[in-house]
Amino acid sequence: MNCRHCNTPLKLVFVDLNNCPLSNDMLTQSQLDQPETYYPLKVYMCHSCFLVQVDEMKKAELIFNNEYTYFSSFSKSWLAHAKRYVDMMTVRFNLGESSQVIEIASNDGYLLQYFKEYNIPVLGVDPTANTASIAISKGIPTIIDFFGSELANKFKYQGIKADLILGNNVLAHTPNIDDFVQGVKIAMKENGVATFEFPHLYQLIEENQFDTIYHEHFSYLSFITVYNIFKSQDLEIFDVEELPTHGGSLRVFAKHTADTTKSISPNVQKLFDKEIQAGMCTLQYYSGFQSKVDKIKYDFWNFLIMAKKHNKTVVGYGAAAKGNTLINYCGLKGDDLIKFVCDASPFKQNRLLPGSHIPVKHPDEIKQLKPDYVIIFPWNLKTEISEQLSYIKEWNGKFVTFIPEMEIFTAKKTEIRSSIKQKFYSIRNVVAAQIALIQSDGLSANL
Repeated sequence: MNCRHCNTPLKLVFVDLNNCPLSNDMLTQSQLDQPETYYPLKVYMCHSCFLVQVDEMKKAELIFNNEYTYFSSFSKSWLAHAKRYVDMMTVRFNLGESSQVIEIASNDGYLLQYFKEYNIPVLGVDPTANTASIAISKGIPTIIDFFGSELANKFKYQGIKADLILGNNVLAHTPNIDDFVQGVKIAMKENGVATFEFPHLYQLIEENQFDTIYHEHFSYLSFITVYNIFKSQDLEIFDVEELPTHGGSLRVFAKHTADTTKSISPNVQKLFDKEIQAGMCTLQYYSGFQSKVDKIKYDFWNFLIMAKKHNKTVVGYGAAAKGNTLINYCGLKGDDLIKFVCDASPFKQNRLLPGSHIPVKHPDEIKQLKPDYVIIFPWNLKTEISEQLSYIKEWNGKFVTFIPEMEIFTAKKTEIRSSIKQKFYSIRNVVAAQIALIQSDGLSANL
């Protein structure tokens, strides 16, 4: 395998998560009688450009198809994030009825609907027909295709040029990242702006967010690497923001290198300095991540086994790719230790998680079962989810997350009530701590 940006042969393994099915390949009951395909999930680091990446084990065309199960509009916090973005961009870059906005990976129209409310012309691009059909039903014109230089040239010949091109959580999803960015250059007006949001590799490493690694995320991005990728296509990043979304993301603002109408924000140098001081341009920074990942696996298994031994019921919330990475790396199978996982999306309900085959149910099932513990798999939404499910306090139910470390908390408070990392370092003490947590009626703040 060669680096997808600089073509350097890859030799350095960042982390190996063994073999997993595709994280968003939810199963139907009838598919349980069929063989399930597993793919290697080994992540490499380029020692030349420091792009962290996985190989394209399954073609993007087969991952992002009309059976894709992620619909953006089912997260209230994500919709609010999209609305704030639209309001900010409309004012900052004076967008109006004569402007053109193009969103790449527009999904179900979760964001473009807010530009449409301002009567700003919009165009979505998304390869997943089922999500695109929802956007089209909202009156949002959507091209069902992958974005790259070929599609951008089609836009060019049709006279379509964007004042604003945006893409949220798509830059990491493209196997040919250089061609993707080249397409941005082609489709953007001379004085246009492109913004992209993506999980920050710095946060992935610092906060042990290994569950954000899955096959449809082909690249894991630092600011320095993204800056250089854009630079190679004659685009310059002139501003950057650090965002709390998805456990810590970056939003970069890019322009044509020849565009002198936009000044370079001090934020650019500030983030350069932050990454350099952290050591992100050194090989040493990327070493030792495997042991941090394995620590989470041991905590996960210890918790589930102790809960089972003490007749505690455990369910999950959020049939997200994050959870599937964690579950499959830990090798969990069936509904013995986790009875089911609930999800608000009807497109996931009554299906089964890939690999583990844990059933996915409607959130109302939590009220019926009254579990002792609810594992929140999309930990980046734990505040939103714990508020939605605050009723579990009626039977003294508690929430659990495992990233960046195991945390058990009540519906009343989302601060850490137990941090295994802070106080216990041996497996024996971890197990003892978890037994104490599970046996107790309430959690000790001093544990």
